[in-house]
Amino acid sequence: MRKTALLAGATGLIGSHLLPLLLESERYAKVIVVGRKPLPLQHPKLTQVVTDLDKLQDVRLQLIADDVFCCLGTTMKQAGSKEAFYKVDFLYVVTLAALTAGNFAAQFMVVSSLGADPESRVYYSRVKGEMEEAVRQVPFRAIHIFRPSLLLGERPQPRLGERLGAVVLRVLSPLLRGPLQKYRPVTADAVAAAMLHAAEDDGGGVRVHLSDEIAAEARATQKV
Repeated sequence: MRKTALLAGATGLIGSHLLPLLLESERYAKVIVVGRKPLPLQHPKLTQVVTDLDKLQDVRLQLIADDVFCCLGTTMKQAGSKEAFYKVDFLYVVTLAALTAGNFAAQFMVVSSLGADPESRVYYSRVKGEMEEAVRQVPFRAIHIFRPSLLLGERPQPRLGERLGAVVLRVLSPLLRGPLQKYRPVTADAVAAAMLHAAEDDGGGVRVHLSDEIAAEARATQKV
C-alpha cells in the first residue's frame, strides 16, 4: 500500500525542492502540504491544507500521514524578534511533530542546522538544539534530523552574507576533510533528496545527518 506524505514549509528553499520529489515518488499516493497560503499548483496527488500555523490544532484531523517532512524555519532578521523566531523554529515544529505523532505518523524528517545545541550561547543554535531535543521525545518510529552547513540555492530574497560565505566555502571545500567535512556547503536540492532517501529507508530510531552525509545520500538517489 502506497503511503501519504505531509510537508510543512513547501515554499522555502528546501521545501520547494522537496515537493516535486514527493509528488514524483512512487512511494506516495497522496502528498499533503500545510501552510499559510495556497500554492499555485495542481496535481492529482496534492492536497493543500491552508491555515495559520498558530492554528494547527484546529486542522489536526487533516494532518494524517505516514511520513512527515518539516522544512519550517526562518532567520532572526526575517522574524524580526527572538519571540517570532522561536515561534517558527521551535513551537510550530514541535506542535507539528506532536499532532502528527498523535495521528500515528511513523516518521518525522526535520531540517535543523549545523551547530544546533540546547546549551549554545548563540540564540539561533540554542533554539535549534531545543527543538531537536523536544522532537526526540515524540514517539515516532523514526526521526531524521538534518543539520546542513551553509545552504546553497536561489532564494527569493538573496542574503549577501550567505553569498559571500558560499564563495569562500566553495573555495575551501576541497580542504575540508575528515571531521571538517560536515562544514562543507550543501545545496538545497541535495537536502531535499536526502530527506526523501531517509524516508524510503524505513529504518527506526533517531539519526542525525550532517552536510557530508547529506551530499552522499543525495548522490545515492541519482536525482541531484
